[in-house]
Amino acid sequence: MIIVFLGPPGAGKGTQAKLLSQRMGFLHLSTGDLLREAVKNQTPLGKKAKEYMDRGELVPDELIVQLIEETMPKDGNVILDGFPRTVNQALALEEMLRVKGEKISKVLFFDVPDEVIIDRLSGRRVCSKCGAVYHVKYNPPKVEGVCDLCGGSLVQRDDDKEEVVRKRLEVYRKQTQPLIEFYQERGIIYKLDAGKGVEELFEEVKGLVRDG
Repeated sequence: MIIVFLGPPGAGKGTQAKLLSQRMGFLHLSTGDLLREAVKNQTPLGKKAKEYMDRGELVPDELIVQLIEETMPKDGNVILDGFPRTVNQALALEEMLRVKGEKISKVLFFDVPDEVIIDRLSGRRVCSKCGAVYHVKYNPPKVEGVCDLCGGSLVQRDDDKEEVVRKRLEVYRKQTQPLIEFYQERGIIYKLDAGKGVEELFEEVKGLVRDG
């Protein structure tokens, strides 16, 4: 089963994907995580991608498609989180799957207002050592700026700064909106209210996945 999670940055796609991974055995492929890993390891792809990410722009289609091709498993249940983001990427994915004799099962569209996203992302802090995630308002550490788990310093990612978040949302609306129509035409997209609580939203996600 191949499920695509579609929605703006900060809509909660990653959280729901992790829950599906933990509770239902899905492999979670997050484009954002894969890109950050490539940047951290300073791979040729990572170096190219970093220039775009630091500006809050979408990484070009050819780089993203290459990244997914390198990490897509031969079989099993997979969640694609953050891919595809453009119609060109969606077409490349369909061709990639067609060659393997597979196709997308469902697309889950996580819908949430921009101001909620800005509040979620601009308040996010990440441990520079272990990668644990906090939020200054909703999930603060016991000691400000210090990770509860390892004592590492908490930092704000460049792409979580408010001005970059607004740019990311602007780019998202322009580039990704056509994808919604693309998958509507194929009759496989399901809209979710991503403003709900994590567990309440997961029950809805789980129901859609179990329905096949």
